[in-house]
Amino acid sequence: MTPAPAASGALLVVGDVVTDVVAVHTRPLAPGTDTPARIRTLPGGAGANAACWAAHAGAAEVRLLARVGGDSARWHEQALLDAGVRPTLLIDPAEPTGTVVALVGQDAERTFLTDSGASLRLSPADWAPGLLDGVAHLHLSGYLFFADSSRELALVALRAARARGISVSVDPASAGFLAALGPERFLAAVAGVGVLLPNEDEALLLAGAEPAAGSCGASGVARAAAELSRRVPLVVVTRGRAGALIAEGGRVTAEVAAESAGAVDSTGAGDAFTGAFLAARLAGAGSAWAAGAGCRAAALAVARLGGRP
Repeated sequence: MTPAPAASGALLVVGDVVTDVVAVHTRPLAPGTDTPARIRTLPGGAGANAACWAAHAGAAEVRLLARVGGDSARWHEQALLDAGVRPTLLIDPAEPTGTVVALVGQDAERTFLTDSGASLRLSPADWAPGLLDGVAHLHLSGYLFFADSSRELALVALRAARARGISVSVDPASAGFLAALGPERFLAAVAGVGVLLPNEDEALLLAGAEPAAGSCGASGVARAAAELSRRVPLVVVTRGRAGALIAEGGRVTAEVAAESAGAVDSTGAGDAFTGAFLAARLAGAGSAWAAGAGCRAAALAVARLGGRP
């Protein structure tokens, strides 16, 4: 299937810009002493990564609204511009740019230590109606919903987009933060979005199942996706090496295979999927074709260090 001609309108991402410190260690961590590692400092953030991957996937215009500290604002702005993203970065007077330490083991899976810094200090005062001028789709990083101020900003943006008839998507972003906030509270906050993009742990949590239930295979995840699609019209669940599945109207409508890849670092794989999926949808693709594009981008992401293309 070939996507239809590109939609006339930009993608606006509202989310987080952070500095990633990625440490890849091939041996188990040794408490109390040294563990050899390859360490890199890279631009990151779920919202920023998704925006960069959307631009990489061919979206005609990608914009980003985020908050950073003055310590690294210029570096992050230049990295976004170089990636083809048009950023609006607000400089926080009190907090530095958020930082995430990603510990990546031999299996390429990562554990995050997160200092949100300025990123979740976005507030309704940072919103302006003109941000939606020329926008065809709004994407909200789920991290925004995990702090009071940024959640209010996300709700303002969501209501403004719906008032203009602009489609909206949300990536829940973090199973750990989601569990702390409460699944029902999160679902109430995102009421009205058209597309939900959880990974399988997030989908299970939101549907009222334990993340560990994912080990039973696709059936539990499929039930969770189907249940969520009774509340959000389109649910796309990413499953890593198992690909992705799509649910609409209370049932799974498609399963998409993953692309094979030599995994180095899984940081940003979900963001890559999201960015490429949204770019394909803006180009007129159906949900299954767009999910295939997302899987191809995720395969590229895991084969390199960091979360950007």
